[in-house]
Amino acid sequence: MSSLKSFEDLECWKAARELRIFVSQNIIPKFSIEEKYALTSQLRRSSRSVSDNIAEGYGRYHYQENIQFCRIARGSLTEALNQVITAMDENYIEEDLLQQFRERFERTKAILNGYINYLAKTKMM
Repeated sequence: MSSLKSFEDLECWKAARELRIFVSQNIIPKFSIEEKYALTSQLRRSSRSVSDNIAEGYGRYHYQENIQFCRIARGSLTEALNQVITAMDENYIEEDLLQQFRERFERTKAILNGYINYLAKTKMM
């Protein structure tokens, strides 16, 4: 951790950024105009919230607060998955696009959980 200069160096933030970009470039453009202020807005906010909360937690400089913000990020990540499932259910996207999102979701979740575990162990030292 001592080599980290910014939240941008965190692998979990990098994975969340990749997921956010994937959503913006590949999923949201598939939605109808009627969804602009509903599903589009919700998915855009939840996918952004993942990296936002990782960054905010990093800036808190206290392990417990950082962990809490990472847990919020994990909740936003799961919310985004639910919204992408909704997009498939409502025929905005195909199953393969959901699967591509799931791969990014699982990778981001695993890295984020590892970071949370690291912070929890470091806190006890």
